[in-house]
Amino acid sequence: MARSLTSHPGVPPFCSRSNLALGGQHIFLSFLSLSRYTAILIMLPTTPRLAPAHLPHTVGPLFEHQPFIVTWNIPDLVCKRYNISLDTSAFKGVATPAKVPGQFLSLFYTDRLGLYPHIDLKSRKEFYGGIPQRANLKASLEKARADINYYIPSMTNRGLAVIDWEEWRPLWDRNWGTKRIYQTLSVAHVMQANLSLSVQQATVKAKQQFQVRANLMSGMLALGRAMRPNYLWGFYLFPNCYNYGWKDQHYTGQCSKEVRRQNDELLWLWESSTALYPSVYLQTSLADNPKAALMVRNRVQEALRVSALPGWSATAPVFVYMRPVFVDDNKRFLSQGDLISTVGESVAVGASGAVLWGATLSFYLTSTLNPYITNVTTAAQLCSDFLCRGNGRCVRKNYKSSHYLHLNPESFRVVNTQKRYFVLGSPSLADLKSLSRRFNCQCYKGLKCTPRTYKELAKALMFSVKRGIAMHCSVIMLTS
Repeated sequence: MARSLTSHPGVPPFCSRSNLALGGQHIFLSFLSLSRYTAILIMLPTTPRLAPAHLPHTVGPLFEHQPFIVTWNIPDLVCKRYNISLDTSAFKGVATPAKVPGQFLSLFYTDRLGLYPHIDLKSRKEFYGGIPQRANLKASLEKARADINYYIPSMTNRGLAVIDWEEWRPLWDRNWGTKRIYQTLSVAHVMQANLSLSVQQATVKAKQQFQVRANLMSGMLALGRAMRPNYLWGFYLFPNCYNYGWKDQHYTGQCSKEVRRQNDELLWLWESSTALYPSVYLQTSLADNPKAALMVRNRVQEALRVSALPGWSATAPVFVYMRPVFVDDNKRFLSQGDLISTVGESVAVGASGAVLWGATLSFYLTSTLNPYITNVTTAAQLCSDFLCRGNGRCVRKNYKSSHYLHLNPESFRVVNTQKRYFVLGSPSLADLKSLSRRFNCQCYKGLKCTPRTYKELAKALMFSVKRGIAMHCSVIMLTS
């Protein structure tokens, strides 16, 4: 049975009165978006305090006071062809995988960034050397400069830059299945230059050469950072947890020790990335299945773990790739329970955002997806403002728990008016105490965000009541 926000055990007990009038005014809480609607947001005064010692600082949000954002990468050519209008106002940005420059989300496929060495598995044709050992790095970087200038023309805009290179993996042992051809060609490459070597000797040398030259991925990230530092650069599907065994009765979702060890070997990649982009696409076998939450939380948790490995002053943000449909049935949409297991899990464990990939139906957007996105992004914003003083994002104290950042429908209503989303309502002190018991604060770089005590939460709530509405209003007008 699908889970609902009204009955889910992770929903804290918010106040029972909705649309609470405060001095003739309502408190309006809303997810802020690049999309076209108006929002009014509670802003509370920040107080310098010591940061939680056990959580590393993280890079601040792309957009102020928005700890979690959702972007949609939609192949919308069909919608445009048939003049179908989709309500995308709940999303921070909407992009297309088409070759369109200047997008908030820039997706670099194999033919859009440099000269990516790879093999066409059907024709066995080798492109740009086929294997990384044969790549022309100088020529590849020269083309990449032109590609970046074309796809991200602005020097000042902020956004996400995702490199989608999936033909081979930088760790030798992860090139299984059809990707073994890269091992085979690498061994042949060594033996051509060293005819006296045995196959075993050549394999050892080929592995070493392959993994060294796979560092060309790092070179692309370095170039991107240098040319467009305001974009967050990373590779799609990295890191991976390979926790696919959900059909096992005792499935925990945890990444194996071997997978974690291998991910540790990719330290050079995490050091070069300014964002991480793991994927949590669901199969139908995980539909309305509690194991989906186990799979997702552990993949996101692994991304958060490796983001801290470089030991920088702040960890790289994690943006989780998701789909509104199932990978093995693209006509079946995720239920609200499935959204809790994907989007809800990602928010609760500390991700910075989600990237939805793929098309959807207009009815599904307005009935299910948009209201849920508005709900969780608003809850994340509320928790950040009240508990973390606006200087950090809320993270589960126990990542294995089922505590979610949701608004209680008894206290809040999501309203869609003229293509603008509002959340109407007000938290109670009991709500804020519940957040304090279940969530900690991860501070943004250079800021202090010790969670407010119960006494401080009461004062903060009283402050918001006295003011009636936000100290700061952020208004995005409806445009044509």
